[in-house]
Amino acid sequence: MTTVITVPPSLDDQTLEQVLDQLAPLPADQKVLVDARHTRWASPYGLTALLTIAQSRAERASFAGPETEETASYWQRAGFYEHAERVFEMHGHVPRPRGHAGESQVLLEITPVAKSDDVHDVVEKIQAKAQTILVNELHLDPMATMRFAMTLSEVCQNIVEHAQTTGWVAVQTYRYRQRLGRRVVVIAVCDGGIGFRRSLESAQGRKLSDRWDDGMALEDAMLRGVSRFRDPGRGQGLAGVRRYVGKWDGKLAIRSGTARIALIPSWDEDIALREGLAPFPGSQVQITIPERVAKG
Repeated sequence: MTTVITVPPSLDDQTLEQVLDQLAPLPADQKVLVDARHTRWASPYGLTALLTIAQSRAERASFAGPETEETASYWQRAGFYEHAERVFEMHGHVPRPRGHAGESQVLLEITPVAKSDDVHDVVEKIQAKAQTILVNELHLDPMATMRFAMTLSEVCQNIVEHAQTTGWVAVQTYRYRQRLGRRVVVIAVCDGGIGFRRSLESAQGRKLSDRWDDGMALEDAMLRGVSRFRDPGRGQGLAGVRRYVGKWDGKLAIRSGTARIALIPSWDEDIALREGLAPFPGSQVQITIPERVAKG
């Protein structure tokens, strides 16, 4: 028997929780159909997380994509279907490539990351596009572009060093009407690997406190720069990402296991630490950098 998992009309880092709540009670080998027929929009985080759901199932999951042609076409341009066909059993209409109309929103199509060479390829692909978007459209300082590429590299490298599986990265730009009313560039990096807690637990000689859980692991990694590697300077990658995001009034959110931590800018009303969420393997990262508005 197949259990239908309903994807909400708008899928992002917040509404993904509705999907994970439906999955949580099911054993990993339960056959599921991820039903996105009535979904009209998805953020890059939403799309990469859907692939991660497939990665997390012991029994191959089925997938039914959006019935709205405009939505399905955009998901195709973002690279979703190329990877979905490899990890899901597909149902219904699967759109085929039809040129590059509207591709400007997609800075980096969904791209698999498993090894360091993949990270280098990702950074190379995006550098020229990032320069145009960040400086000309989001009005950031030209120096922001180099740090943007380094930030992208750091969050992708996290998969290579910690996940022990393949992850996916995507970068898009769009108008964020929900809170800002201005353009943003969004990096999403998702994997279904071992997650922050198990990665930090693997550190040799590490002593675990009584309160040790997913929430504390995220606090250690994001706020205290703790790494499973003992070399000096390790764990500073995420600290650098946090500084960069904070400098440009951006938002950084990381979900792992049953917890989610966020660096919250002035324009957002998220909660800094959420615990007791539906369990989900690996780590899911979203970085949002907003358009800079002239003061005065």
